[in-house]
Amino acid sequence: MPIHEPLSLTEPGGWLGPPARRVESPNHDERPGDGGIEAVIVHAISLPPDCYGGRYVEQLFCNRLDVGAHPYFEQIAGLRVSAHFLVERAGGIVQFVPVARRAWHAGESRCLGRERVNDFSVGIELEGCDHESFTLAQYATLAALVRGLRRDYPQLGDDRLFGHSDIAPGRKTDPGPRFDWDRLRALLRV
Repeated sequence: MPIHEPLSLTEPGGWLGPPARRVESPNHDERPGDGGIEAVIVHAISLPPDCYGGRYVEQLFCNRLDVGAHPYFEQIAGLRVSAHFLVERAGGIVQFVPVARRAWHAGESRCLGRERVNDFSVGIELEGCDHESFTLAQYATLAALVRGLRRDYPQLGDDRLFGHSDIAPGRKTDPGPRFDWDRLRALLRV
């Protein structure tokens, strides 16, 4: 179900309250320095590739993925990754890491003239892939989440929204050419 009202970090440490679902990932650590948040990174993920609706992403982010469940999973066995949020196809939201902590989503990357993008960013995964459009419900929820983040971090203007492909060009392609940045920016202005 899509979310339209701005989401608030109401729980201690930077957790969303309802309607977000909390699934705590062990894949995070302290943010260095002042812990400031200067960017939002939009990703896309589906496990197995191009399949939606299962709990495999949650399992991956919690180090519980059964590598025998699909041949592709052998390629990602042993990965220790996470994101702060996942926006599901129907618009539901799952939070894995509190915003005050550093999630492991960006990998080798560069943004705003700096490396180690995980140090100063929030990672948002959209359930999807490069060659399929995202749902209207996902755009509504993503916009509600970014509007909520902007309440606590007003520096997160449109010039601070990036795709994974923007910060890791040549290495990453998500959220892909089907992601509609203009739609997101329009929803953020509402």
